[in-house]
Amino acid sequence: MELIKLGLDPWFQERASKLCLPEQRIARVTAVDRGWYVVRNEEGEVPARATGKFLNSTESTMNMPCVGDWVCVHYDSEDSASIHTVLPRKSFLHRKSAGKNIELQMIAANIDVAFIVQSCHYDFNVARLERYLVMANEGHVEPLLVLTKTDLVTADELEQLISKIRRGGINTRIIAVSNVTGSGLEQIKELMGPGKTYCLLGSSGVGKSTLINQISGQDTLKTGSVSDSGEGRHTTVRRQLIVLEQGSMFIDTPGMREIGTFGVSEGINDIFDDIQKIAGSCRFTNCSHTKEPGCAVLQAIEDGKLQPEHYGNYVKLKQESELNETAYSEKRKKAKTVGKVVNPGMKQSNKQK
Repeated sequence: MELIKLGLDPWFQERASKLCLPEQRIARVTAVDRGWYVVRNEEGEVPARATGKFLNSTESTMNMPCVGDWVCVHYDSEDSASIHTVLPRKSFLHRKSAGKNIELQMIAANIDVAFIVQSCHYDFNVARLERYLVMANEGHVEPLLVLTKTDLVTADELEQLISKIRRGGINTRIIAVSNVTGSGLEQIKELMGPGKTYCLLGSSGVGKSTLINQISGQDTLKTGSVSDSGEGRHTTVRRQLIVLEQGSMFIDTPGMREIGTFGVSEGINDIFDDIQKIAGSCRFTNCSHTKEPGCAVLQAIEDGKLQPEHYGNYVKLKQESELNETAYSEKRKKAKTVGKVVNPGMKQSNKQK
């Protein structure tokens, strides 16, 4: 397969020419699984590991290879390679790592469109949609909302769900699909172009893998059975990039239970631009929109011009992101302080030797 069909364009080629050594070749990361990678070039896929030098020079998990990355690799043999450099990214998706650890976790890179998938039946949640939209906008990825399992709700119920999304200030395009009846699938196929990369985001069991199989026309990914409630059973266990016969590429990801925000101020402002516009009329330029007199945002809620749920999620996301950013900065400062304390002693010990 030609690299151009894997999404390589002049922008990446220019950066590869500057960063890849003569003995190295450019390849795309197509799978990540606990420190192991799969990379693909014109000749096919091989497993790969990041070199020790690369790992030692990497200060943040953000800089580690992720699915969709273009990398400089050395082919150690016909069936193994080593990753030396990750090329700059055009776009990306990341979140705060799950649990209490304050780190950024890369999900995928160099994506053209993110399909944010929610089920009409059991998974529907506008606040979660807003979190995914913030993630996509922060990483400069075009979002598109996909509502699945429409065969499990009536036409009126579907319309109510869409109206609920619109009342929340979300104007992103919505496509309603059914993997059972096939409704809406042609709309998605018409959007997809060769050499373009699409990513599926959503909770476990909403039908992401089934959607890929329906679009590709074959059992590209393993899927689980559906429970009586309409909830699918989680089957995707790793992030992987799949090249479809029509030339498009899909990145499938495991379902996310947590979508923590961290370093997403730009994404929040983009998604909640309606609140940003209202905030321009606040009495104080540094208004937090929580208690200040003359707050135009609070007045808009009181006048019924702004939905309280939409506003509440805005405040929650802003506070969560700022809190995590502060915690991360303090963590980095402590790490640097420890390094300054340890290194002089090591240098003195080396001098005595």
